[in-house]
Amino acid sequence: MVFSGHDPVGGAGIQADIETLSSMGVHAATVVTALTVQDTVNVQVVEPIATGLLIQQARTLMNDVRPAAIKIGLIPDVATAEAVHTVLMDLTGIPVVLDPVFRAGGGRDLQNRMTRDALRTLLFPLATIVTQNIEEAREFSENADTIDACAMALLESGCEHVLITGGDGAGDQVVNRLYANNRCLDQFSWPRLPDQYHGSGCTLASAIAGLLSHGQEPLTAVREAQQYTWNALKHGYRIGQGQLQPDRFYWTGKYS
Repeated sequence: MVFSGHDPVGGAGIQADIETLSSMGVHAATVVTALTVQDTVNVQVVEPIATGLLIQQARTLMNDVRPAAIKIGLIPDVATAEAVHTVLMDLTGIPVVLDPVFRAGGGRDLQNRMTRDALRTLLFPLATIVTQNIEEAREFSENADTIDACAMALLESGCEHVLITGGDGAGDQVVNRLYANNRCLDQFSWPRLPDQYHGSGCTLASAIAGLLSHGQEPLTAVREAQQYTWNALKHGYRIGQGQLQPDRFYWTGKYS
């Protein structure tokens, strides 16, 4: 089950989640959290879905099917965070991957401070894995002065694992770090690709959720999801004037 926003471009949000989960051999049941006006350059408008409708979407699905994993993407406001929290309280024992997107690739803020606080209070404690880039990790842990300190602060919020990605860092290598149990479990390095990509975070988080739904342990799922995501970005293609679209079906050779 995926909670995320709709991206008309198809590079991020619900459509990115569906493509990624399909590549993982998983069926995606989707609950839309927001409608957006955007292109490959930036987001212009974010319109939250009415919370009553969101809860109705989710509970109707839950009455028919039981998800093997849950992925949470764009949460546009406090009311949406509260609604998703309400739904998750009815779904115990299911792995949850939270990708708390608060800024678009073009730079537009997608959440305010109150929404980020609600995420940390309501949804972080329910998450199996929280995925964040360095900027996001620092935003959610303002008093931390190192990446390790950011991770410890995030773990104190109640999530089981934190994956901090280095795509927004510097250097020839992208370094990603997975934390749990108050320590760094593993560090992963990937050659930095030359372009910017629309929906890279959605791809990674959904890949992790898909692999968890197959019963993989978090460390294995995180490792394999990174490999998949790196290849999807490597095969990225341009459809507009902004960021490239990851080829989440690169393994078919469709766009090669």
